[in-house]
Amino acid sequence: MKRKRISPVQFIPLSFLCLIAIGTLLLLIPAATAKGESTDYLTALFTATTSVCVTGLVVVDTYAHWSIFGQAVILVLAQIGGLGVVAVGSMLMLIAKRKFSLGSRKLLNESLNLDLSKGLLAFLIRIFKGVFFVESLGAALYCVKFIPLLGTAKGIWASVFQAVSAFCNAGMDVIGPNSMIDFNTDDYLMWVTMLLIIFGGLGFVVWFDIIDRVKEVVKNHLSPRVIFTHLEEHTKLVLWVTLVLLALGTVITFIAEYGNPETIGSMGLKDKLLNSLFQSVTFRTAGFASVPQGALSESTCMAGYVLMFIGGSPVGTAGGVKTVTFFLVFMNAWSYINGRKENVIFHKRVGEEAMRKAAAVVFVSMSAVFIMTVLFVYGGGVSLTDGLYEVVSALATVGLSRGLTPNLNVFRRILIIVSMYLGRIGPISMAIFFSRSAGAENKIRHSEGTFYVG
Repeated sequence: MKRKRISPVQFIPLSFLCLIAIGTLLLLIPAATAKGESTDYLTALFTATTSVCVTGLVVVDTYAHWSIFGQAVILVLAQIGGLGVVAVGSMLMLIAKRKFSLGSRKLLNESLNLDLSKGLLAFLIRIFKGVFFVESLGAALYCVKFIPLLGTAKGIWASVFQAVSAFCNAGMDVIGPNSMIDFNTDDYLMWVTMLLIIFGGLGFVVWFDIIDRVKEVVKNHLSPRVIFTHLEEHTKLVLWVTLVLLALGTVITFIAEYGNPETIGSMGLKDKLLNSLFQSVTFRTAGFASVPQGALSESTCMAGYVLMFIGGSPVGTAGGVKTVTFFLVFMNAWSYINGRKENVIFHKRVGEEAMRKAAAVVFVSMSAVFIMTVLFVYGGGVSLTDGLYEVVSALATVGLSRGLTPNLNVFRRILIIVSMYLGRIGPISMAIFFSRSAGAENKIRHSEGTFYVG
């Protein structure tokens, strides 16, 4: 009997599910808690899921509830979850000098949502070298502040944890119960955290394109101004969309919260601007908070829903539907309104399949938000603003909460667990599904019908 192979569409979600199961079992061990007592199953499952899915929503304080062993488990889960189970497994195969089959290469390609016929393994090695460098640099920068504050051993551990968590957009920390609120006037820590979040969310393709263009300019003694003109169209689009979204989020937060004494109202102008920018950055799936999220105005929350839903950029550690996906849907509508038959960005035509894929991802993601929000607020006791904030945060793997997460009942905890899982594997799985081979297309050519739209 012929053995049925597991397709990448099945393998990738299952790999995350297995990692969550392993993490849950490890967190159930009494040694994983600070008190040396067993954690209940649902709390362990929730924590393992939020770690693997690099979300950051927690039902117990990471710094107080878990021991160093438990925190280490959480950190490893977040690192693997942020980079991808398949990518980490492939790297371990490389280290062990195992040969890659054609199927393994295809799986890695699809897990990274790439289409590299050559240089795939070199690209993977480059990712891990880059991640190790950025996280190490981030940890060293954090040590400058955390060692004097927490002592040598705890300061180093907090720095490593914070660096990995920020870069992987996980949003968890071991420095206290208030995330970054206690440091919201510390320019140094705020900027280090924001830069790590942004670097993780830009995507590795963008990283390497910028690095290669800088090398080209230095090698050929060209003007630095040509760096942007020589970048790939994907990199240009990611940079532009990222800058626009960060600027819009900063302006909206600054205006909406300017006079709010519970957020930035009592701060000086410089700190108001800094915290508005931080809020805009953290909305992009980071999960760190420099002001109480429950005190944000509804205007800021509305902007947050959109920014969280969009998330970061492809082939990175951030969640959401991704910047490029969202822009392609916007571009399609804009082109239709202006009577254009092609979608052109930076003088390059966007393929029809990419446009269809983007529309499908956004539609399915919006459907998930709607369904989960209806289920979450069912039964009352939770406002629509708070419920939608929690659900979008979970599905976009952001990790921000308006104070609901620790007090959720069993049903709502399970909903958030499912939402975090769907948010982490959903866009990947959908992208693979909608980029299926041409053999899956309709073989019958039908005559065109008449349908009235609008």
